[in-house]
Amino acid sequence: MTSDAQDPTPHELLDEVADATARLLETVRDLSDSDVIEPSLLPAWSRGHVLAHLARNADSLVNLLIWARTGVETPQYASSFVREFDIDAGAPRPVAEQLRDNEAAANRWSALASTAPRETWTATVRTRAGRAIPAAEVPWMRLLEVEIHHVDLAASYTPGDWPASFVTRALPRVAADLAKSLAPDTPPFDIRATDLDFTAPLTPGTPTHTVTGPAPSLLAWLIGRSPGDDLTSPLPTLPAWR
Repeated sequence: MTSDAQDPTPHELLDEVADATARLLETVRDLSDSDVIEPSLLPAWSRGHVLAHLARNADSLVNLLIWARTGVETPQYASSFVREFDIDAGAPRPVAEQLRDNEAAANRWSALASTAPRETWTATVRTRAGRAIPAAEVPWMRLLEVEIHHVDLAASYTPGDWPASFVTRALPRVAADLAKSLAPDTPPFDIRATDLDFTAPLTPGTPTHTVTGPAPSLLAWLIGRSPGDDLTSPLPTLPAWR
């Protein structure tokens, strides 16, 4: 399976972001104030931390679109300190406030992205990590955040709920990213999806074994959202995916 032929346009991705956001907000509406302070799947983060991050992430990607649209450099976040402060400060808010914040941030993002002129998407911006990207990558960045952190809420949404279109695009990209960061002494292995025409080596050399399983399960394992209990073993130790 190759991802290039299936890459959607930015505007097609905006539709996927809108659908993913609607699913996320439905989950938030079902939470209670006591649910918000419970742990998420992310170490040291409550569900409130995840929700505050999702809202501020939408605003950070608005900054990148402003940069792309105006040519005026607008960093994704003012600083790492401000990013972390905003997440910590927003985490303990009651669920109604979390919901309003995420709805408003998502609407700001959607309003700017959906009206972006064509030339906006070819402009170059930089991510928080300093990586130069075309602005056309920004909708995909938002989709990753919404789909993955929806799972991180540890509520009703699981990797099995990810849309096939998301998994089909994310799996090869994540596998390629991790292949660059595996330890040199990692025994050669590859991965194979049992429900997609997808096989990929994660290490150089002839694989000594293949990790197989459903594509959503493989993706969840690769990004550290699953121990891989439903995959064939042995499972190599993976670096943290970023």
